[in-house]
Amino acid sequence: LQDGFLVETVLMQFDYGKSVCVSSQVGCNMGCTFCASGLLKKNRDLTSGEMLAQVMYVQKELDSLEQRVSHIVIMGTGEPFDNYDHVMNFLYTVNHDLGLAIGARHLSVSTCGIVPRIRQFAREKVQYNLAISLHAPNDELRSKLMPINKAYPLSELMDALHEYSTMNNRRITFEYILLKGVNDQTEHANQLAHLIKGMNAYINLIPYNVVDEHGFKAVDFASAMKF
Repeated sequence: LQDGFLVETVLMQFDYGKSVCVSSQVGCNMGCTFCASGLLKKNRDLTSGEMLAQVMYVQKELDSLEQRVSHIVIMGTGEPFDNYDHVMNFLYTVNHDLGLAIGARHLSVSTCGIVPRIRQFAREKVQYNLAISLHAPNDELRSKLMPINKAYPLSELMDALHEYSTMNNRRITFEYILLKGVNDQTEHANQLAHLIKGMNAYINLIPYNVVDEHGFKAVDFASAMKF
């Protein structure tokens, strides 16, 4: 960045196309206890232009291959809904015909659960995808893993998500990192199933990339499949 700060941007290649994972802040203040980004305290928000620059840098690399960015996920460093206006401006730009003309349903934003912003996002009535960093199926455990849950417990979060789903008729993705001996037991799977029962939702079980400073361990493949 112009002021010397660094942010991460990742190109992910799938059968369905090229997806870019974009950062929304320099550092993050959400303090999730398993996340490497949480080790970097927030310095500042990124502007919509700086988010766009991440995509354009990747697109420049793809130009020589005659390939195109087809999907964008705002799941890099930072909490997107803690930088709401710039994130929404960015999504508008990359979706617009005069921007990158990437379809709204190919654009995803992930939040740890800032309830007022989820309700605001619901009222936008846009077709962007919403993903929730859940990672625990009950308040006691989630509050230990994710401080945001102390401000917006699961009852408030799920109420806002039901409002979003009702207003937009969109499926919600729940992201759930499996931490060995922490949130990976049968009781947790049952609680998770009960929590989202009846919702138009998808659960993305994620293997943990170990961060030495946090001390959590990854589950093995058999345990993940059992869950």
